[in-house]
Amino acid sequence: MARRFSAPYQSEPVSSLASWARNLAVFAVVAVVVSIIIVRFDFLEPKPALATFIGGLAISGLSILFGLAGFAAIWQNGSRGMARILLAFLIDGAILAYPAYLALQYRKLPSIYDITTDPIDPPRFDALARLRTGEGTNSAVYAGLYSAEQQRHFYPDIEPVELEISVDRAYAIALQLVHKRKWIVIDERAPQPPRRIGRIEAVARTPIMGFREDVSIRVVPDGDDSRVDIRSASRNFDNDLGSNAARVKKFIDDLNTAADADALKPVKKTPVAPPKAPAKTVKK
Repeated sequence: MARRFSAPYQSEPVSSLASWARNLAVFAVVAVVVSIIIVRFDFLEPKPALATFIGGLAISGLSILFGLAGFAAIWQNGSRGMARILLAFLIDGAILAYPAYLALQYRKLPSIYDITTDPIDPPRFDALARLRTGEGTNSAVYAGLYSAEQQRHFYPDIEPVELEISVDRAYAIALQLVHKRKWIVIDERAPQPPRRIGRIEAVARTPIMGFREDVSIRVVPDGDDSRVDIRSASRNFDNDLGSNAARVKKFIDDLNTAADADALKPVKKTPVAPPKAPAKTVKK
């Protein structure tokens, strides 16, 4: 019986609008994936890749419009194609969900790209300075007073890290965390006399597009303790959508946790050898 009732419907033509909605959604996926591959494997500069990514989002939006038009057409003339429209909507939703979240962040967060725990004397980009040159690249020089004011207003909890461990241990733990995150280390200088200042410069990548964001870490002695300052700045674009602040906050939390665990480790004592018994004198 079900087959008899469905036979007239199966003979109806498939809505061309539904087919266009599905095809556009698939093409949008291809465009978005290609743009991500372009950035991650350095085939092109980030801005052309971003243009491709935005183009994919626009195609996804067009797919939604075709889907809505197709839905209206199917409702009126009874043609087939609802499965294709639903598939298109599912693909478009997956593509647009993260960009929609980023758009919300863009409205909420300040338009800055350089975050540091010490705006007065931020850690420098020395080895990284040669990578921050060229058209469309942000300078290695700190962004300045406006960025510091915006950071203080939106991210007041980003402050220097005071650790109750030696500068050598603080440097070793910071370097270990950098390697754990798989950041690309460009330069590392352990604390050396007389100033005993340690420096680490590395390159991090954003999770989806893989845009480069440069990180500089400075470790200085504070008596028997140590102080760590961190700076994270986007290499391209003047709005990081909060990525640098999130990176610095997470690094500070992990650094404090690791330093506390290190401070609680029992000190290994060198076993003291028992005193040797005096040699016996044999009387003859």
